[in-house]
Amino acid sequence: MSTQPEHPTLLIPGPIEFDDAVLQSMGHFSQSHVGAPFVATFGETLSMLRKLFQTDDPASQPFVISGSGTLGWDLVSANLAEPGDDVLVLHAGYFADSFADCLQTYGAKPTQLKAPIGSTPQLPEIEKALKERKYKLLTITHVDTSTGVLTDLKPISELVHRVSPETLVIVDGVCSVGSEEIEFDKWQLDGVITASQKGVGCPAGLSISMFSGRAIKTFQNRKTPPASYFASFKNWLPIMQNYEAKKPSYFATPSPQLIHALHTSLTQILSRPLSERFAAHREASQKVKKAVADLGLKQVAPNPAEQANGMTAIYLPENVTVPVLLPNLLKKGVIFAGGLHKEIATKYIRFGHMGVSVTDPKRDDIGRAIEVLKSGLSDAGHQKA
Repeated sequence: MSTQPEHPTLLIPGPIEFDDAVLQSMGHFSQSHVGAPFVATFGETLSMLRKLFQTDDPASQPFVISGSGTLGWDLVSANLAEPGDDVLVLHAGYFADSFADCLQTYGAKPTQLKAPIGSTPQLPEIEKALKERKYKLLTITHVDTSTGVLTDLKPISELVHRVSPETLVIVDGVCSVGSEEIEFDKWQLDGVITASQKGVGCPAGLSISMFSGRAIKTFQNRKTPPASYFASFKNWLPIMQNYEAKKPSYFATPSPQLIHALHTSLTQILSRPLSERFAAHREASQKVKKAVADLGLKQVAPNPAEQANGMTAIYLPENVTVPVLLPNLLKKGVIFAGGLHKEIATKYIRFGHMGVSVTDPKRDDIGRAIEVLKSGLSDAGHQKA
């Protein structure tokens, strides 16, 4: 049984429910951030991230920096793009707009390739765009948290390497790492950015990323210095290399408690094959999506091949409103998220199903949430046609 105080089950697309041991790690006694015990923990954490991202290339480099997933956009924009560089941003929802804004802030020229709401850009149109202009980077939101749309990384990366091999393939994996398959080396990815509070299963506060040797070389060959101090690879690259080599190093103070929590979470994740973890998320996802269909409801992402495994975005019946439904679900002990995409925000809700809510067989978070959703919709007057 959990030792956590009784609380409503948090089933939004992050932050998620956390394992007791992870939360207990947050209560670790105070340590020096340059002392040998903490340096060893941080070094092991970075090495475990290589296994999570599935890279054994010594030229690639993991980064763990205090901040949110948003900091990942700055790491990419400040270090890999220079003023005037063209960047192709694949748009599958709200977060592509934000990534484009960040790139523009640093002087890059983002071009958004927008898909209809609930879908993702298709290979022919991506190929056409790549042939029309030389892009320094191509960015992909792996799972757009606003729509629940999953973009298939492998064929896009293959396309980029075939049509525009100098273009770096950058993935916003904030809502995918830990719940969706990512093979960094095999798929020839150049950067994946994420955060601690979603599929990785650790409290919020850490920006986590992996960059390829090719991306690091792109940074090293810059003609202009990075326009950020805190997000600069110049400052962080030697720190991460030193920590991974178990050498004390300092640029900005990390959070020892959050690093301990991440170390615990990664230890749990890697205690069994990653294939089993991803299979558990697919199974839970199918259970949720079947329940949605059985209720006569539609998903924001209608194509099964483009539906995320760690969350589901659900259109509400016309007679049910978000401000009525969500408080009712809260009273029943489950927290879902409202809509985020500005064009449809009032029409749908989001159900997060990742991490321990999916992988811990002792928990019935998903099954109970489905029943709560059914009863909440019934209370609001919805009856399946």
